[in-house]
This record gives sequence, C-alpha cells and structure tokens, in this order.
Amino acid sequence: MSEQRPERIAKVIARAGLCSRREAERWIADNRVQVNGKTLKSPALTVDDKSIIQVDGQPLPQAQETRLWRYHKTTGLVTTHSDPQGRPTVFEKLSPTMGRVISVGRLDLNSEGLLLLTNDGELARRLEMPSTGWVRRYRVRVRGTVDQNKLKSLQNGANVDGIKYGAIKAILDSETRTNAWLTVTLAEGKNREIRKIMEHLDLRVNRLIRLSYGPFQLGKLERSQVDEIPNRILRDQMTENGSKAMGRFRGAGWAKAKKGPKQMRTFKKSTLSMKNIQK
Repeated sequence: MSEQRPERIAKVIARAGLCSRREAERWIADNRVQVNGKTLKSPALTVDDKSIIQVDGQPLPQAQETRLWRYHKTTGLVTTHSDPQGRPTVFEKLSPTMGRVISVGRLDLNSEGLLLLTNDGELARRLEMPSTGWVRRYRVRVRGTVDQNKLKSLQNGANVDGIKYGAIKAILDSETRTNAWLTVTLAEGKNREIRKIMEHLDLRVNRLIRLSYGPFQLGKLERSQVDEIPNRILRDQMTENGSKAMGRFRGAGWAKAKKGPKQMRTFKKSTLSMKNIQK
C-alpha cells in the first residue's frame, strides 16, 4: 500500500472519527495528544502513516471508510455527546452498531428534522463550511403578524444585535389568525439563526423543522429513524455539488477501510409533505 502524504495532526484525528478538527485542536491545547511518545504543544505538526498517535494515552483508532447517515431528530434532544444539565442527547438514542459518530452542524433542543451524522470529523467540518455552498431548507411556524416586505428584505442579509447574517430566502406559505408557516432557506446556519432573525421581525418561532441539508432530504424518514446514505451517492453528491469546497473524496483516509455494520436502510430522495407537518 502506498504511503499517505503528511497532513496536519488535527485533520488526521478528525478523520479517525473522534471529533471535529476544531475539537482536536482544543485537545492538543489541553495536552491530550501524543505523537511518537511526546505530548504536543501545537496543532501545527504534520504526521504521516508512520507516526504513532495517541489520544488520552490510547492509540488513534484506525480510520474506517467514510460514512454518512440521515437522522430525523425530535425535539427535546441536545446535539452534543454529553450535556452538563443532564438532558437527553441525540447520540444516546443511536444504535451502538453505528460506532462513534458526530453531527454535521447542530439542531437546538426545540428544533427537529434532518440531522446529518458521520464517522469522519473532517467531512463534518467541510460540510459545515459556508464555502461548500450547500443550503439548508426549513419549515418554520411562527406566531405574529408576517410582513412580506420584511421577509423579502432578508434576501439582502440582516444585522441583529451586532451579528451580520447572510442572505436568507423566506416565503410565506400559509397563515391563520394565530400562526403562519414559512419556508426558509439559508446557507450559513449560525447559532439559532432563524429564531433570532424571526424575533428581529417580531415573530416568535414555535416550531422549526429542517427539511434538507444540501442535496440530502428529510423526505419520509420517520421520527428518530436513521438511514445510511450509500457511499456511491455520497461520492456522487461530493462531485456534483461540492467539488471545489470538498476537494478529493478520500473515503477511508489514513488506513485501509474496515467494513462497517450493514446499512440500516437505503437512501431515497423525497420530500416531506405539507400534510405531515402542518399540524
């Protein structure tokens, strides 16, 4: 097998599925990472396939083939591996046969819908980057009076409490005396972005459902259901939708790929019907 070219240590740790690249850099700052018996002080080090890497005294797991899943998150779950407040987490609800996975972005406690999961921290980081160009689409129920001119103005971005938000496309789908349904599309996905933007427009979000992330759809995936995206489709989407931002799809990365558990279901591109969510 040919040797792998040297890469930054944080990137290698992320690809092994332990965490994101940013988290790996924090672990290095906390003296948790050793290379060839020496504790790292900086994430600037490059390593190759001959380097002996340890995290918390344990050998770095052998990289597996990159995998990606769709997950239908329900409300009441936090998107974190551990919560100081003891609230239930997304990862506690997943089957152990998936191994350790991390999320691509987050959905807050009261949000629901599509959450992408992967065993490759580097893939997660890249899919989260605005430069990838993958939009997120949401169904949003709000309370308050909707001003369509204000919704249209969001296409030019917004500045809320000193935070600048990029272009947002918000369309009014239906309206009653108490609530309105909107379809909201954005590319950045900053922390609680939709809720803060709607509050800025004097609207209170009382339901928020992510329908899609880039080319991947929530579709008819039932609540709490997990559905693996076949590797072929993942490769195709990387090439068709994000080739410039994603670079070459590396699959197994550093080591010979291990075969993971049998796919849970096949990926089907479909949409979530209005009838199912306007309740």
